Amino acid sequence: MAKIVVIEDDVTFLDLLRVHLASAGHEVLTAEDAALGLRAVITEGPDLILLDLTVPYLDGFEMIKALRNDPATQAIPVIVLTGRGDDETFAQARKLGASQFLTKPVARGRTDQGDRGAAQRSQQTRARAKKRS
Repeated sequence: MAKIVVIEDDVTFLDLLRVHLASAGHEVLTAEDAALGLRAVITEGPDLILLDLTVPYLDGFEMIKALRNDPATQAIPVIVLTGRGDDETFAQARKLGASQFLTKPVARGRTDQGDRGAAQRSQQTRARAKKRS
């Protein structure tokens, strides 16, 4: 399955996501702030990133921007996790390059659909890139 980095400062929710995704067969790496999250993304090269918009040290919007500006991370899908359900938040994240959005609390079936589809697209993109090089 996929390697997923989850960046979430709510430790209870982070652990819940970790357990759920791991039970679905994914390799899950977790980070409670943006600095640890960026380090995990850069060192581990995940297939997918689940990102809370309100993590310490760098807000989620700035983190998406940083990920999209780095050739090594720009193709990794980012699913935004947020408690905000307003159109402005979604529009801003989409403009910066977010792939999908999950509004907290997240229903179990929604994470299954989102992580599976985004991770598969990421793996396919990486496979095509390897063939070209």
